[in-house]
This record gives sequence, structure tokens and C-alpha cells, in this order.
Amino acid sequence: MRNLTLLTDLYELTMVGGYFVTGKKDQWANFDYFFRKVPDEGGFCIAAGLEQVIEYIENIGFSKDDIAYLETLGLFPADVLEYLRKLRFTGNLYAIPEGTVIFPNEPIIRVTAPLPEAQIIESALLNIMNFQTMIATKSARIRIAAEGGPIVEFGLRRAHGPDAALSAARASFIGGAMGTSNTLAGRMLGIPVTGTIAHSWIESFPSELEAFRAYAKVYPKGCLLLVDTYNTLRSGLPNAIKVGRELRDNGEGQLIGIRLDSGDLAYLSKQSRKMLDENGFDETKIIASSDLDEYLIESLKKQGAKIDIWGVGTRLVTSYSCPALGGVYKLTAIAENGKMVPKIKRSDNPEKITNPGVKKLVRYHDETGMMRGDVLFLEDEIPDSDKPTRAFHPVFPHIYKAYPSTFEQEELFVPVFINGKRVYDTPPLTEIQENSKRNLDRLGSEFKRFQNPHVYHISLSERLFRVKQELLMNAY
Repeated sequence: MRNLTLLTDLYELTMVGGYFVTGKKDQWANFDYFFRKVPDEGGFCIAAGLEQVIEYIENIGFSKDDIAYLETLGLFPADVLEYLRKLRFTGNLYAIPEGTVIFPNEPIIRVTAPLPEAQIIESALLNIMNFQTMIATKSARIRIAAEGGPIVEFGLRRAHGPDAALSAARASFIGGAMGTSNTLAGRMLGIPVTGTIAHSWIESFPSELEAFRAYAKVYPKGCLLLVDTYNTLRSGLPNAIKVGRELRDNGEGQLIGIRLDSGDLAYLSKQSRKMLDENGFDETKIIASSDLDEYLIESLKKQGAKIDIWGVGTRLVTSYSCPALGGVYKLTAIAENGKMVPKIKRSDNPEKITNPGVKKLVRYHDETGMMRGDVLFLEDEIPDSDKPTRAFHPVFPHIYKAYPSTFEQEELFVPVFINGKRVYDTPPLTEIQENSKRNLDRLGSEFKRFQNPHVYHISLSERLFRVKQELLMNAY
């Protein structure tokens, strides 16, 4: 991964310089990365992007040219520039593994480090995690709509630049896509690649039938034909069946699929399935594309569409219906007199009040293994497994619940960096995707519906709740 140290907002650098000048360069602090709201009014998100955050942190370091550029800004004293030149990450980072189902206002990454080091990684961390988490979540929603039917990411040409195209392909795979059309993503990330032909291929020949025959001759064992260039049912599909029959009769290959890219996909897929079956092509797959997303796929499924594989592009890689995840990075504790002192951000908007302290996150599963709620504890708390856990609403003191001692407790954070040294081995992308599927299987259907999903409970331990209330009462 290339060095992205300058991929930061200027105010991060001015704060780092300020910490150095005011004698705070060795003062440790804790920051939490979290998001406040699920995109698309949904019920969950899928964590993604940690591997790239790790690579970014491992490569932190200002080059000679970087320092020369910063010097031209006329902002930084010589000693600050020298400090930046030597800056590396020496702190601790804990994170929820990629592919894990996550919810609003719970920390996904926890950074405890000297103030300048924890501060300088903010912008890049947010850039990486917000985008990939958003796309992985969109992909998971699309897979839910498809009811497990295969999804292929087709969004390269509509992605917001080359880097976004690669990150989107990766995040889409984590969320549940079976493959991508992006061959660079296939080479770099090991994601299965797939594709068909475009209308331009067909239009370049004197007739549709000749175009199909030419393609079948070149790729007899992977013949997948686009049938909507002229007329799907009167021309495209009959010609595809004719070519498929020729392949079969000659023993050269088979018609593995047809693709529908326009028109009434419900009606056309049902008619296509009928025609294919009547002509002995019951194993030929029907692939659909054309600005699909979870809402349209859900509707097509309800209409009985006979679609085997869903090609999803623009509305996946851009998260078209909600193009940004509101992830934030907030200071929650700072070292004073040898100990970490909880800090809080107050706001007139209750949802913007932070949860203070250095925290850990525990997920409770019922006797069937289903997720029942998450509880934030202060880092040094040990949840009691022999008696029920009382957990409080983050804002309202009269709302609390108890998790039975029979529930399984799962601590979600894993150590990634300790004293600047990486201690975490990133799992293969296929394992991350499996983790995503396992997590979604353990999340109740009421949290996965697209309209008015049930709200998953994120609570505070009794001790953390009291700390928060005390800080709010004495915030001025």
C-alpha cells in the first residue's frame, strides 16, 4: 500500500503541531471510532476496512518531500516539522473484526496512544472505514433481498474513481457478493471475476445471430449471451437458444446463461425461463442487471421473477440511496496523573453526546445463539457471568434491562496494535465474508427488514452509566 500519511485534513496537522508546542506530545488519550445512524434507515451495519487501516498505520511516515511541502505552507515551526519527520504510531489499537454486524454509537475501533499519534490517523481512518462499512452494509442488504441468490458486483464504471472501485469490490464481497466484474480487484484481492458481453459486441456484427455465433465460437464453454439489444423475446432469446442448441449438438460447449439488462425484468425473466425450459435449457441461468438495488430486487422476488443471478452496479458501489456513513472519531479519555480520565462531549442533540472512558464491548447471545444486545463496559470491568447483567439506556435512566446469566458473553474487540507493534493477522477475504454471513444468521429477521426495522439494544453497564451521568452534571 502506498504511503498515505498526507491523506489528512490540515487541522489534524495543526493540532499535532499544537500538541507538540504545548508539551502534550507524550500525553496519552483514547479515541473511539463509531457511527451514529445506520444508512437507509436500516437495522445494522457490517464492519469493513480494518485491513486497509492496518496497512495505512504501518506505513505512517512523512517523506522528505512531504516535509518540504508542509514547510511551504508557512504554518509550522522548524521543530514541529522535525517532530513530524520522525512521527510513527507507537500506541494501541483494538478493533471489531471485519464482517461483524455492528450498530450505532458503539465503538468499532478504539485507539489509545500519545495525543499526536491518535489524532493524526483520524481522517484516513474515517475515510477508509466509513466507505467500506457503508458498501459492505449495502451488499449485505442486497443479498438479504435476493434471499441468498448469488450477487455479482458490476459497478466499476460508476464508482467514484479507481480507488473507490477497488474498495467497493472488496467491501461488496465482504457483504456477500459472490464476485466482481473488476479484474484488477480479482488480481489484487482474489475475488472471483465474472462478466458477459456488451451491446456493442452485438451491434458490431451484421446480425444478432452472427454476433452470438461468433462469441460462442470464441468462448464455447462459457457462453453467456446478452439478449436485450433488439427484442428480448422475439429476437435475443430465440437466437440464444439457437446458438445454445448448436453448441450442444456439436459437443463444443453449452449456453450457461443469458443476461437481461432492460425492460420489465419480472415479465421477461418468467417468459425467458419458460422458453428456455421448453427448449431443453433448464440449467441455463438467467442473470439480471439494470440499476438494481435491494428495494427493486425485493419487489422482483415478490413478483415471482425467475432470476438466478443478480448483477448490481451503480446502486451498490455508490450506495446510491444513502451515499455516506456518518462515522466519527471522538476523544473519550485522556491521561492525567498516571491514569486515564473519562471525557465527554455534551450536545443539545442527545444522539451527539458521547459515551466516556476507555471501553470494551460485550455482545450477548441467547440460548439459541441469536444476538440479543450489546453492552458497553469500562475496560477494567469484568462482567459477571453468574448473575444477570443490568444494562442501562445510554440517555434515559429509567430504561434498563437485564441479560440472564444463561446468555453467552462475547467480547468483540481484538488487539491489533500494542505499543505500535502489529499483533493481529488479517484473515483471508473469504473468511471475512464467512464471518459476515455467520453474523447475519445470528441476527433476528426483525433487525434485517428494510421498513421500520426493530432497534437493536446498545446499553451501558451500570458503572459506565453512572460515570456518564456524573460527567454530564459537571460538564461546565
